[in-house]
Amino acid sequence: MISGILKSVVLVSGLLISVVASANLITNGGFEETDVGKNKWAWFTADKINGWQGSNIEIWDNYNRVTAFEGTQHAELNAHSANGDAFSIFQTFSTQVGGLYYVSFAYSARSNSNEAFMFNLDSADKTPIWSSLIEDHTVGQWSVFRTSFVAKDLETSIRFTSVTPYSGTVGNFLDDIVVSQAFAARKISEVSEPLGAIFFGLGLLAVMRKRKAKANHPEH
Repeated sequence: MISGILKSVVLVSGLLISVVASANLITNGGFEETDVGKNKWAWFTADKINGWQGSNIEIWDNYNRVTAFEGTQHAELNAHSANGDAFSIFQTFSTQVGGLYYVSFAYSARSNSNEAFMFNLDSADKTPIWSSLIEDHTVGQWSVFRTSFVAKDLETSIRFTSVTPYSGTVGNFLDDIVVSQAFAARKISEVSEPLGAIFFGLGLLAVMRKRKAKANHPEH
């Protein structure tokens, strides 16, 4: 009986962990999939970088003694071969209407603390969900931005657009871009009944043990 209850606890605990730790909805959020070689950099059109669209993307692999926030590679938003427009990269991912999502990403300055970019979240119909000017850059140090949002459509887009410098090719490092769905109430209800039964069983087991202990060691 004890073994069966413990196995059930382990099973449900694993289920809870899998629900909380939902997968990253962003494809190639760390820019690791296109290998540029150790201590090197290269630029690519966005269609060559899995998951991303928009302007050219520059990828560094520990180049110029800059260590990635996560993994070995990161992106430079202000990439090579500018056409005079602001650099902008984006990705669209599936969402559930009314679902709560967490967003995080790492950013750093390449050359000076005046570097800045816009971070935007938009619904599929272009309705704005979130917009922030990220300007607290530090050269040689990664910072992490975190927020949450409620999805308004079946698809949501995340976008990063250079501001300072506007179109120059030096500035605005990005890495470890993550979007994950929060713990859903519906999923809690799905496991609440068996979970309650398990804890009831554990409580009953504790009572039985206590009674057995008293029987083996009667009070004098």
